[in-house]
Amino acid sequence: MKALVLSGGTGTRLRPFSYSMPKQLIPIANKPVLEHVLDNIRAIGVTEVGIIVGEREPEIRAVLGDGADLGLHLTYLRQDAPRGLAHCVQVARDFLGDDDFVMYLGDNMLPQGVAEAAERFRRVRPAAQVVVQRVADPRAFGVAEVGPEGRVERLVEKPEEPRTDLALIGVYFFTPAIHEATDAIGPSGRGELEITDAVQWLVARGADVRAEEYTGYWKDTGRVEDVLECNRELLDHLVRSVEGTVDEESVLIGPVVVAPGARIVRSFIEGPAIVGADSLVADSRIGPHTAIGRDVRLRGTHIDYSIALDGASVSGVHAVHGSVIGRSAAVSSGDNGIRKHRLVVGDHTEIEVAA
Repeated sequence: MKALVLSGGTGTRLRPFSYSMPKQLIPIANKPVLEHVLDNIRAIGVTEVGIIVGEREPEIRAVLGDGADLGLHLTYLRQDAPRGLAHCVQVARDFLGDDDFVMYLGDNMLPQGVAEAAERFRRVRPAAQVVVQRVADPRAFGVAEVGPEGRVERLVEKPEEPRTDLALIGVYFFTPAIHEATDAIGPSGRGELEITDAVQWLVARGADVRAEEYTGYWKDTGRVEDVLECNRELLDHLVRSVEGTVDEESVLIGPVVVAPGARIVRSFIEGPAIVGADSLVADSRIGPHTAIGRDVRLRGTHIDYSIALDGASVSGVHAVHGSVIGRSAAVSSGDNGIRKHRLVVGDHTEIEVAA
């Protein structure tokens, strides 16, 4: 089995960050979303991975390389423009050959992994298998109507009146039968080749299409709020590890990770929280569910439920909450009040919070 990971989207909902970095490289618990995805793929025994990329290919290559450090072999496949998920399968046709494959959206987080779904696909080997989860409002998703033994009877994209609450969540398992389907369908109303239409084409012709329900945590990291919530979920499973230096005046409570080279000086950290390599936390307070990246500088700052990306600096800002601070961004203030600040600050930005 091979894997096809889709990383070519533009990420308009994650602006301003997606202006300067691919949305799939946004860090969750100090690791890019895309690396979490690849961890799940490696965990099901798949090492040959094709990555669909667009104009942000150089940035993704710079982070992932050839995949050797992740125990994978990566092949980059260029899509000239976003033309739909089924078009991605067409772009990858030569790479996929006649192998079965898992297709995985590169901005989806499933921390519990997809091992059960992969095992069932290998055992039953239907023409296609979609991974679904029950959602409160299915109208925003592709929806599966499922009969006995998990057989898919119908797929509908964003129905006005859904017949079920089983939403497609961006992980699919395919045999080579999908290639005929992607060639047979035409563009949807929005001008894209929809994978939902391709799978429905198989269903309509009597192919064996199954649905596997995923009951673990799932999040599409398409918005800042989703990124913060997912960060919280992953940090809740953090195991304490202190490899950096912590002075005698500092206090660490609960599951806190201090990476090598990081320094904690006269500060208080309440976990779950992580401080990345070579960062400095001085005269500051870090609250729960906070991820501080590599080479970050915090001075005289109180921050919680937030993410500070690599190279960021925050000085003299109190009560930073629910914030994402971009790479090498600088935030400062002379405000010593107790007001909460919610900041969404793009890369290389300088902001002074008024007193």
